[in-house]
Amino acid sequence: MWERTLQDLIRGLRANKKDESKFIAKAVDEIRNEIKSDDMELKAGAVLKLTYVLVLSQLDMLGYDMGWASFHVVEVMSSPRSHLKSVGYLGAVQSFEQDTDVLMLTTNLLKKDLGSTPSDVAITLNGIAHIVTPDLARDLSPELIGMLNHSRAHIRKRAILALQKVLVKYPDTARHARTRLEEKLEDPDPGVVAATVNVLCELARHNPKEYLSLAPQLFHLLTTSSNNWMLIKIIKLFGSLSPYEPRLVKKLQPPITELISTTAAISLLYECVHTCIIGGMLQGPSGDSLAKLCVSKLAAFVQDTDQNLKYIALLAMTKIVPSHPHLLAEYQDTILASVSDQDVSIRMRALDLVSAMVNRDNLQSIVQQLLSHLVTDPSSSTLPTAAQSLAQHTVPTSPTSAKPQITGHSPAYRLVLSQRILNICSQSTYDNVTNFEWYISVLVDLAHVANVDVGEEIRDQLVDVVGRVRAARRYAVKLMYTLLSDDTMLRNSQDEGSCSEVLWAAAWICGEYCDELAEPQKLLPYILQPEITRLSPEILAVYIQTATKIFGHWAAELAQQWDDSDLQEVKDTVDLILDRVGELISSPYIEVQERAANTVQLFHFIKTDLNGHRPKSSPAASFSAPGPSSSTEHLNDMEPRFPKSLYLIQPLFTTYELGPVALSAQESIYVPEGLDLDAWIVPPPREVAPVEEVGEKKKKSKKGKGKETDGGKVKNTKKKVREDDYGDVLIPLEPDIETPEEIAERAKRKAERLAQLRDDPYYIHDDRPSQPVDVDVDSIPIVRLDDMPSLAAELPNPRVPILKALSRTFSAEPFVIDKQGEMPEGAILKPNMSAPVSRRRTPPASVVSTPPRLSFYPAYEVPDNEVARPSTPDPIKVTRPKKKGTGKKKRTQIATVDNPT
Repeated sequence: MWERTLQDLIRGLRANKKDESKFIAKAVDEIRNEIKSDDMELKAGAVLKLTYVLVLSQLDMLGYDMGWASFHVVEVMSSPRSHLKSVGYLGAVQSFEQDTDVLMLTTNLLKKDLGSTPSDVAITLNGIAHIVTPDLARDLSPELIGMLNHSRAHIRKRAILALQKVLVKYPDTARHARTRLEEKLEDPDPGVVAATVNVLCELARHNPKEYLSLAPQLFHLLTTSSNNWMLIKIIKLFGSLSPYEPRLVKKLQPPITELISTTAAISLLYECVHTCIIGGMLQGPSGDSLAKLCVSKLAAFVQDTDQNLKYIALLAMTKIVPSHPHLLAEYQDTILASVSDQDVSIRMRALDLVSAMVNRDNLQSIVQQLLSHLVTDPSSSTLPTAAQSLAQHTVPTSPTSAKPQITGHSPAYRLVLSQRILNICSQSTYDNVTNFEWYISVLVDLAHVANVDVGEEIRDQLVDVVGRVRAARRYAVKLMYTLLSDDTMLRNSQDEGSCSEVLWAAAWICGEYCDELAEPQKLLPYILQPEITRLSPEILAVYIQTATKIFGHWAAELAQQWDDSDLQEVKDTVDLILDRVGELISSPYIEVQERAANTVQLFHFIKTDLNGHRPKSSPAASFSAPGPSSSTEHLNDMEPRFPKSLYLIQPLFTTYELGPVALSAQESIYVPEGLDLDAWIVPPPREVAPVEEVGEKKKKSKKGKGKETDGGKVKNTKKKVREDDYGDVLIPLEPDIETPEEIAERAKRKAERLAQLRDDPYYIHDDRPSQPVDVDVDSIPIVRLDDMPSLAAELPNPRVPILKALSRTFSAEPFVIDKQGEMPEGAILKPNMSAPVSRRRTPPASVVSTPPRLSFYPAYEVPDNEVARPSTPDPIKVTRPKKKGTGKKKRTQIATVDNPT
């Protein structure tokens, strides 16, 4: 009967591509019948075809299994013919697992084959290496150890490789096989030596310290062998041994240096460099020359066209840069060129390397080139500098101008690149930044070109830098003015990836340090334009606060050099703020609503004062007749010529200058004794069960509950419910009757409470009509501004107009950064905390400004020679005179009186 061979099976598979599974199912059915045959040739052919189907199933995930044929595979393994035995072992290698049942039947078969002809031994050793189990390893280890002294070299080599699998499955064999393996290092056959080195290298990875005794033999092989593959294994083994034996480092440097300089094998060269890095051979004066040689070889790999070489070279450079950053600085351009590589894995390794090699000297050039990768067109062959790209794209001149040209990088990579720029600049509290005006400009540029969600990080760093570096505030305020006056960021605030959070920082900086602006009132129309409603509520709240701060500072400065012609400008500015901020009172966001309401109330007061102000004529030289009215006229002449409300807002924001907070400030504050942070501040309302109506049908109650008997009649004792004084919580009460006086008193208290909460934005009002509340106009207090600070004797700041476009020229003066920050008063430092220089930072005398006095009345004078009485009185000396009748002179005594009168 004609049977299908393996060649026929392959031809049939190729001819049935459209219905391959159906053909394989039919072939497996034929194999099931063939494998049961007594003819060993036919059985071996069936095993061979089934092995091919299994391999095809593993490659294409077809789902076919040959576990059902395991016993038939063992039968073919026991065939006396070598070509059939090889088919059986091939089937076992492909199909047997560690839990295959028939493996327990193969122990005697394997031992018998190990003592057979050399061809059968070679086939058996190949099969053992793949199907060995812990039980087989224990039973076959004596035979395998004995095979290490076989007369044929290829048998010894196969036995060594199979022994490595046995040692993994049954480690107790190591104490018997270790001596034999060490002897094979001196075997006359190079293949046996190479196999031995390979096995020892694999074993030493788990516990290198146990193989230190092999160092002399391995070093001899390193200096005498010419087999590159074996040299790679030996160098790997030395890399594992060097950390446990420092003397090996000095011993290995000459031969490894020679190999790096002379070998043409790239794999061996890289392994030598990698061993020098992990083995500590680049440390010390003797390692500098070796490090320079390694870096030069790795730089050549980076420039190679092979992507794999680029990757491993960048990976190795990352490990060298902590100890030798100056060597990698020479190849900075080569490394940065890899950031624009098409392979994302190479770009990521290049970013890791760039981040590690940053220092004070190369920070600006590295950041400039990284920014250029976010702006330039990927189709362009030449990369322009960051200054050129940003000058063209960061500040569009019209709403129709195009956005910056963004590269084709994925958003995930752009996010990593943007965050890497922020991290390398801010590490160690901006330790590598030498020019903070440049860094503030970089943050603004990054906000324009990032096109990913890094706005919060940029916002936090802008506020942090401006708070820490006093010398950079003037430039920062001018740059933030330009950012707020340009509507590009405002228009794109709703776009995905827009860094609109930078507007939060810009508004906060301009408001907090508005004294750096020459004409701060010109910024108000930009931060109060109608388009700001598209911003997030957090930014809107800061805009309102900034407008208040700017007006307060500008009004106070205007009062110092008041002219009656300025009155109309102030009124127009107040009307602008009332109109724009008044629209935000109806905002759905409670923070915006509250700040807008507070601001409107303040400016209503200012507007009333401005409307009531009357310009005063210049004082004339006149004499008034003495009388009761002369003193009053004199006091009126002493009143200021400007509206007093111009100084209403400035003291609200100038009490204390904000500064950076120390990192350990929060940790240093201990919870006060008796304070439970988990306790409710306002307990939640109690849940009250629903109350039955009076007219509801009475239900039966349990015996002795809910009823009273009085002459056989049952009285209803159901609890009544009424509103409490707050009208919010239902409180069950005992049965009682509320008098009309109590009802009237409760209604009066509720009306008073609603009147108090009428202007509370957090309270939900009742739309039902309520009784009108009488307002006593005469009882409204009149606030006088006489007690406010008077004018300061300061010179006004020169009014220099702000440039429309800031130049990229930065100050060359050194910047002082406050790295410690402020600590809270009374903070207790823990042992692991570093105490800052001062817990409360005192600004320089030139910055501290005394609030101006508004009253021209003379202040109380205190004589300079008057000394304040201390809290504890000085002790009083009491001298006791000598008593009469005694011949001895008594010593003078001093007594202390606690409460002298």
